[in-house]
Amino acid sequence: MLDETLVVFLTDFGRTPKIYKNGGRDHHPGVYSLALAVGGIRGGQVYGSSDRKGAEPASNACSPADIHATVFKAMGIDHSTELHDVLGRPFQICDGQPLPLF
Repeated sequence: MLDETLVVFLTDFGRTPKIYKNGGRDHHPGVYSLALAVGGIRGGQVYGSSDRKGAEPASNACSPADIHATVFKAMGIDHSTELHDVLGRPFQICDGQPLPLF
């Protein structure tokens, strides 16, 4: 069953690398963590990194659209699939690119 199940663990934001005087940290969309398991994903790999402070991407930055495209690929859905609204206008379901995790 795990070969056919994609496990995704992510949050909508990371946290700022700076800790404020009251001990808290703000939301930080520039760097966040994501874990993908099974469902066609090769195990034991890390994709991307942040700078020394965890403030900005240092290598292999990806967008939310790239994550969506990766999930679509794991589900067997072509990320460039086009849907049409009630007026017949075309919409591509995702404009990202799948990450090389398979």
